[in-house]
Amino acid sequence: GIRGTVVKAVVVLAKGYKPSEALTKELQEHVKKTTAPYKYPRIIEYVDELPKTISGKILRRKLRKS
Repeated sequence: GIRGTVVKAVVVLAKGYKPSEALTKELQEHVKKTTAPYKYPRIIEYVDELPKTISGKILRRKLRKS
């Protein structure tokens, strides 16, 4: 990664799940266990849907700005 950048995850929850501090911690711990610990997201943003192009590709640049 680039020094000084913060890892952020943008999450669309499945039906029945609600954003919470506990869920955020659980997601962060899961990432720490499955990847290098420094890669875990410091910020987790919950959204209803991801911004996409007409063809269905995720608009990553829009996510970076949010």
